[in-house]
Amino acid sequence: MASLHKTQNKTLAILGAGKLGITLAQLALRADYTVYIAGSGSAEKIRLTVNVLAPGAIATTADGAVAHGDIVILALPLGKYQSLPKDLLNGNLVIDAMNYWWEVDGTRDDLANPQTSTSEAVQSHFRSARVIKALSHMGYHHLSDGSKPPGTPGRKAIAIAGDTAADTVLAADLVDDIGFDPLPIGPLAFGKRLEPGHNAFGANVGLTELELLVFGV
Repeated sequence: MASLHKTQNKTLAILGAGKLGITLAQLALRADYTVYIAGSGSAEKIRLTVNVLAPGAIATTADGAVAHGDIVILALPLGKYQSLPKDLLNGNLVIDAMNYWWEVDGTRDDLANPQTSTSEAVQSHFRSARVIKALSHMGYHHLSDGSKPPGTPGRKAIAIAGDTAADTVLAADLVDDIGFDPLPIGPLAFGKRLEPGHNAFGANVGLTELELLVFGV
């Protein structure tokens, strides 16, 4: 897969055609990305929704989306990630935008483990993927309404956790492109700080305020 740079054509694969997936598709399209989006099944199941809500995005299957994307975003209900083949995302840069909700995902000890982040569980499943935690702590409605050009006063921030500096930079480029200030916060394990029940979850604030919520300083 080719490296993603701001000067190159940018292609995004989104797995999940719910409210978050559609919102991220809308934002990426505005930023001149080519967007492939997949739901849980055939492309026909989501094509009408995609055509109406994110015109210009390409409805496809999970395999089809991943085959084209420079970056893959997981915007599924978290409890469904294990339904994807373990080798589907081999070598891909993957942004985990999922959160654990027991009402949706069921009671899951593996996802409610206080000692590890859910993104680490995702990385353990997709061992050959390069997983980054991002685009998860802000609600889809705030994402939709809050996108602003770089340098705009009051621009909101998105936290990013990842183990590899180069991949964190690529994720930060995407966050910036779709209208938010990126805030790298450290390794993937720090994604725990962005999960429900932690101070930064739900944050719709700027860089300084978000850093305070993440680190509590």
